Amino acid sequence: MEIREADLPGIGRKYCIRTRAGEQLTIVVHNDERREVYHMEEKGEGTLSVVTLDDEESRTVSAILAGITYKPKALEAQEVLLDDLVIEWLRLDSTSWFIGRSIGELGIRELTGAAIIAVVERDKHKVFNPGPEYVFTAGSTLVASAERCQFKALQRLMNNRDTLHVEK
Repeated sequence: MEIREADLPGIGRKYCIRTRAGEQLTIVVHNDERREVYHMEEKGEGTLSVVTLDDEESRTVSAILAGITYKPKALEAQEVLLDDLVIEWLRLDSTSWFIGRSIGELGIRELTGAAIIAVVERDKHKVFNPGPEYVFTAGSTLVASAERCQFKALQRLMNNRDTLHVEK
């Protein structure tokens, strides 16, 4: 993802974002706390859509996008029992060093304590409870279950191919 920022004197600040998929968003944060979100055409020459949000709406949308506002009803009753358990979705882009390697080869559970409980492949094929022989492919999304500290260790392992030992 690529992000460019620019001051807009007398208006606010502009953020131009190009996603990994090549889509372009422009977000203008106005001094009066309004936000405008522009979804741009592929080459950024025209606008496909515009959404204008006030400060409260912006904060609500950002919380939704960050995944902090949705809590399934079934989990509310179990929250005390689950405590530090985290279930996260992690997308593997084409540059990930996990690509072409198996769960067992990477030693994910041994090094981090995290468990890969499912993988959603690029073509939307779902693999539930993949075994150590499962080989990762680009564009797949891992569903991992771990305690918070173990999940951080998994993220470190994903981001550092030279990691031989990850502290739990």
